[in-house]
Amino acid sequence: MLETSYQGAGVRLAGESYGDRGDPPVILLHGGGQTRHAWRTSAELLAGHGWQTHAIDLRGHGDSEWSPDGDYTIDAFAADLRAVATAMDQPPIVVGASLGGITSLIAHADTEPPNSLLAGLVLVDVAPRIEAAGVERIGGFMTAHLDGFGSLDEVADVVAAYNPHRPRPTDLSGLAKNVRQRDDGRWYWHWDPAFVTGRFGSADETRSSMLNSTRLQDAARSLTIPTLLVRGRMSDLLSVEGAQELLELVPHARLVDVAGAGHMVAGDRNDLFNDAVAGFLDEQRS
Repeated sequence: MLETSYQGAGVRLAGESYGDRGDPPVILLHGGGQTRHAWRTSAELLAGHGWQTHAIDLRGHGDSEWSPDGDYTIDAFAADLRAVATAMDQPPIVVGASLGGITSLIAHADTEPPNSLLAGLVLVDVAPRIEAAGVERIGGFMTAHLDGFGSLDEVADVVAAYNPHRPRPTDLSGLAKNVRQRDDGRWYWHWDPAFVTGRFGSADETRSSMLNSTRLQDAARSLTIPTLLVRGRMSDLLSVEGAQELLELVPHARLVDVAGAGHMVAGDRNDLFNDAVAGFLDEQRS
């Protein structure tokens, strides 16, 4: 693993690269509020399959720079991905979870000539049609503790309440990668609060830029690259109907429905998730 820096659209993005430089590239983009560390085992496995794998923190997340003007619209995230992808020797395949998936879809659709940015796309528990209840639950989680936590145990309690189907972690070192302790002694999520408070225009403007279903449907309909949708069977964000709509918009796409997983598919069932993604990627090289 090599700590790496990538040039986005006016911000520097932190990341990690795995594998050999001559191998075909894969970019892993996490969901909103997460960091590149969510991909560690997936990145290592894909590198072992002969892919140069790049796990990148989105702008305002993890160790990447915060947007100087608070711009966290989908177009800003897409511009970052476009800058990173076009700097590579060949078009990468992107594995995008939630916000990372929407970012990939928009970035690819808005690049000229059409279908030139990416070599393939894996959408992880996201599609043009998503459920309002799931969106609200995520929003509630992200805005509930902007004043931080008194301890890592408090962080673990909140995460366990959000993901009740997962056992509460006993080793808190993993959680420490997603929070930072400030001078006041409290622990804060490691992302720019403007990402959820909507300092750019308004929270509604930022949110609507990401959830414009007509734009996302048009983007999906334009896809000709190999496409895989990985859904968590217990997801409250992507329903069976939402997944089916994606398959109708992208007839050549395939669906993997992961049992025992919610919206955080890779974290819930990393073994099944990795098998599905590695199999799909390996097919693109055969």
